Amino acid sequence: QVQLVESGGGWVQAGGSLTVSCAASGRTSTSYAMGWFRQAPGKEREFVAAITWRGGATYYGNSATGRFTLIRDNAKSTVTLQMNNLDLEGTAVYYCAHSTGVVAAPRPDDYDSWGQGAQVTVSS
Repeated sequence: QVQLVESGGGWVQAGGSLTVSCAASGRTSTSYAMGWFRQAPGKEREFVAAITWRGGATYYGNSATGRFTLIRDNAKSTVTLQMNNLDLEGTAVYYCAHSTGVVAAPRPDDYDSWGQGAQVTVSS
């Protein structure tokens, strides 16, 4: 069992920046990928970004490409999502997830453990 705890997020004006972090504990492994998803009210969970633990290869969803950066610290078992130039669509709960495999996959079904979520609110 893997436990994930998100931190960060908060409120920002459109065009601003925020960071959300995720700390993993329990039966973690450096072989598995980690991902971030977000879910806005009334919408489906959306893939944001994912990273492989070992190689550090990253994969971004359309909403994140060019604006977000995902980094990981294997020594601390953390992944951090740096979000720049946020727009109003960035308002959502951001969830950290632990993958069932080594590939940085975009589907929620590819992840078996989830954090409680961190709220991000972007205002005009």
